[in-house]
Amino acid sequence: MTAMAHEPLTQAEVLLEGFLALDTPEGFRAELIEGEIVVTPPPDGEHEKYISRIVRQVIKRSRIEMDFSGNKGLRLRSGEAFPKNHVVPDATLAPLERDLFGGADSWMPCDGVAMVLEVTSTKPKADREAKRRCYASGGIPLYLLVDREAASVTLLSDPERDDYREICTRPFGKPLALPEPFAFDLETADFL
Repeated sequence: MTAMAHEPLTQAEVLLEGFLALDTPEGFRAELIEGEIVVTPPPDGEHEKYISRIVRQVIKRSRIEMDFSGNKGLRLRSGEAFPKNHVVPDATLAPLERDLFGGADSWMPCDGVAMVLEVTSTKPKADREAKRRCYASGGIPLYLLVDREAASVTLLSDPERDDYREICTRPFGKPLALPEPFAFDLETADFL
């Protein structure tokens, strides 16, 4: 019997395999962001309130019908030294006609996603910086960030490389215009 030689795994491959094998406790979320495994506990009620208020408006008021997922894993491009980013946005929105979520694997590519939403938690830096870079480099056209600490909502658009070129921030209580395919003013009065 002859032994077969195997190529040694790269550090990025070992990290990705370890991440994909994780068994996180129920309610916890594991993500692989810029070469770092990030595990977050279940969100608090205020966090979920913001998501609910936004998703309700999107479903009712968008120019075209939108599909929503609150736990969709996205595989996004990353730097050469890292495996692909594996991120779970608080909300992923896509045109209903595209049926992106039907039949998708646990970790799907982000092609066709119209917007992702993040609501800051106890570690807001990840949402403000690392996830912003991930979503931009993945080419996601719109990133909506609800920053609870700053009491503001920010729409980032026009991704180029690892950042967004257009940024519009409004304080809670002021409406924020969402462009096509949404085409409505997001109301934030009940965020106060």
